[in-house]
Amino acid sequence: MRELAPAKINLCLYVGPLRPDGYHELVSVMQAIDLADELELTDSDATADDVRCPDVEGPNLAAHALAAFREHTGWDGPPQLLQIEKRIPVAAGLGGGSADAAATLRLLARRSGRGSHAALLEIATSLGADVPSQLQPGRWLVQGFGERLTPLADAEPLGIVLLPSSAKLSTAAVYAQADRLGLTRGADELAAALAALDPNSPEPVNDLEQAARSLEPTIDGAIETVRREGAARALVSGSGPTVVGLFPTLQDARLAVDRLNAAGVDAKAARAIHNQSPP
Repeated sequence: MRELAPAKINLCLYVGPLRPDGYHELVSVMQAIDLADELELTDSDATADDVRCPDVEGPNLAAHALAAFREHTGWDGPPQLLQIEKRIPVAAGLGGGSADAAATLRLLARRSGRGSHAALLEIATSLGADVPSQLQPGRWLVQGFGERLTPLADAEPLGIVLLPSSAKLSTAAVYAQADRLGLTRGADELAAALAALDPNSPEPVNDLEQAARSLEPTIDGAIETVRREGAARALVSGSGPTVVGLFPTLQDARLAVDRLNAAGVDAKAARAIHNQSPP
């Protein structure tokens, strides 16, 4: 069984106060894109589940998803081999690990015949802030720490240019830097940002951008590069360091990527994924 795990970009990201559980309150328009990892799930002859992702070292959120699914649903099916082909850059602000975890849950629901959408959403919420919205790839208004989701209508055609970075930024480190720099919003300010938000055409605001730029100065040049290529808007995605340029059409984005690649700049074009039905 195979499943794609689409990356996400934050078209806007407002960061509110720290919650008692250690997370920040968020307001974000999150959009799935067609840059995706590919997962394959098969029965295994081993004695335990095995998750293999050759390009990623350390803990794997997909492995946590597999264990959490078994615990939550009580599924005692045979050991599973989960293999992940990484295409989404790691620690890049594109939600690659969360995408893999969400895709793992979709695969397991199909494999086991268990797990309603509500159950999968509960498991996803326990795994991390970005997992719930990536359980059903599309366009979402995200609130809380990521667990409160409002589906949004598909937007007008949009071309996306991604400028990945060789650097990696820890999400926790970027949030900590934002706290140190006083970049987060109070509860009233966050509520005002939500009230003024147009989900169909959000202002390209990312409250983590200054923190990410202070930790990884090469972001500054990437933003200027994508602006010079004609991006209508440019911002850091999530906690960075990936820079996103938004163009009127996919063709515009592809032409910009062709020019950047010819100049030796690593850039990728992507398109938005339309909302999908629950698994």
